Amino acid sequence: MRRLSDRAGGVAPILFKRLRSLIQEGTPFELPRQPFFAASAGRNAVTEPDDKKEELLAAEDDLLSRDPEVANRALERISQIFEDQEDRGKVSGNDPEEPDAAALDLTAETELTDVLSDLHPADIAYILEALPPEQRLAVWNLVRHEHEGDVLVEVSEGVRETLIDSMDREELVDAVEGLDTDEIADLVDDLPPDVVAEVQEGLSHEERAQLRAAMSYPEDSVGARMDFEMISIRQDVSLEIVLKFLRRFESLPDHTDQLFVVDRQGKFLGALPVAQILVHEPTRSVSSLMQSDILTLNPLDDASDAAQAFERYDLVSSPVVDEAGRLVGRLTVNEVVDVIREESAEDAYAAVGLDEEQDIFGSVWDSAKSRWVWLGVNLCTAFFASRVISAFDGTISKVVALAALMPVVAGMAGNSGNQTLTLLVRSMAMGQVTDANTGRLLRKELLVALLNGLVWGVIAGLCVWGLYHDSAQGMMLGGVMALAMLLNIVLGAAMGLAVPLVLKALNKDPAMGGSVLLTFMTDSGGFLIFLGLASVFFR
Repeated sequence: MRRLSDRAGGVAPILFKRLRSLIQEGTPFELPRQPFFAASAGRNAVTEPDDKKEELLAAEDDLLSRDPEVANRALERISQIFEDQEDRGKVSGNDPEEPDAAALDLTAETELTDVLSDLHPADIAYILEALPPEQRLAVWNLVRHEHEGDVLVEVSEGVRETLIDSMDREELVDAVEGLDTDEIADLVDDLPPDVVAEVQEGLSHEERAQLRAAMSYPEDSVGARMDFEMISIRQDVSLEIVLKFLRRFESLPDHTDQLFVVDRQGKFLGALPVAQILVHEPTRSVSSLMQSDILTLNPLDDASDAAQAFERYDLVSSPVVDEAGRLVGRLTVNEVVDVIREESAEDAYAAVGLDEEQDIFGSVWDSAKSRWVWLGVNLCTAFFASRVISAFDGTISKVVALAALMPVVAGMAGNSGNQTLTLLVRSMAMGQVTDANTGRLLRKELLVALLNGLVWGVIAGLCVWGLYHDSAQGMMLGGVMALAMLLNIVLGAAMGLAVPLVLKALNKDPAMGGSVLLTFMTDSGGFLIFLGLASVFFR
């Protein structure tokens, strides 16, 4: 058994279809839509639902569209429906800050209901995020009740808050109760305490324990992301027994590419890929085919590290094992995709000082306030750069061309710095930058900047000389530009390296406000170098 840094394998999705086809040859057994499977002492107990409602909902979900193009067309259609209603003069012009979701006429409501009926909850979430508040709430009120919980899980946190605020207590409880334990854990922080308490009361003892476990782990850990739905089997049974066991169920948990092998105490022993069930004789034992040397995750492992392992080894799922060696859950590729997407968005927003959780259609006041900090920082740095320029008023008055060339120098330095900054931040996020190779990376990037500075410094110097060749100072101005360009490109690269490394040393996000800080350093430093050199050469 290997931990996160070791190698594991995955199984092609086509095997899922073959396995489902195989197990459905037996008599179906009624189960909740997404049950928890377990193996204990060779006997497997399952609980039958009180009715077939969950089964029917699962069948309906299978018919829903899963085509992004369908979602895009639906968004266009919904926007057109609202435009048509406005043309009919049925909208009263509500304040976006206090949206009224009731301003729908019968025609619009019927058309919207028809559009939403065939959409997957993830597509509905996508559409809600793309609509302004008053239209969003109007559409939200038409979403089928059985899909509300799934939509709440899929939408961004900023949009989720507005949707939850529009729902009463009973609606929230009904929506959340139908979710899996790990999905409920994702919503707990956004739900009112009384709703959380009532939902917990409706859970079984085992589900409450799972919910408490998921909530106890850090937000960015594997434990907070793991799925409790999995199939576990014993090692002392044959493949024929495993198949008989699987034939009792109408469906498997999503992304089931392997069955987990445990002992009587729930200790993890290994995994049996579904491929082995399909290609070997039914008389073979699980112990003879199971893989014991596979990747396992700890609940406290960082989710981003786990995502890198999934990407590196093409995993579909991986067992989560606690310190005592017990199987407590599994991490699946769908959660890993969410981790990668969220981290990418977080880095992009952090680079310019924005909050990735904000609603793009949020209130103007809240959106403005969220940007004040870095706008204020940028204003201060801009004033500092202007003071650098004012210190060389005398030189600029002698050679007016310097004022026209300053943006060129600063722009090249900023571009060089942003290239290095982006490369380093991305490499750090991928875990490619370590204490052992940081020094070599710094030397390499500085040498790249030096080479670029020489090449583009000469080109810039020749261009300036050509532009100002009629002036007696043309050649000297070209030389100043060439030298300043060289130094500034190297400066930009050095700052692009320094900013994320310093932020990391301070336990801050290396991408946080990086572009703002880099602009300050390259502008101020670039002006100082360029005008300082000009002062020396044009005395």
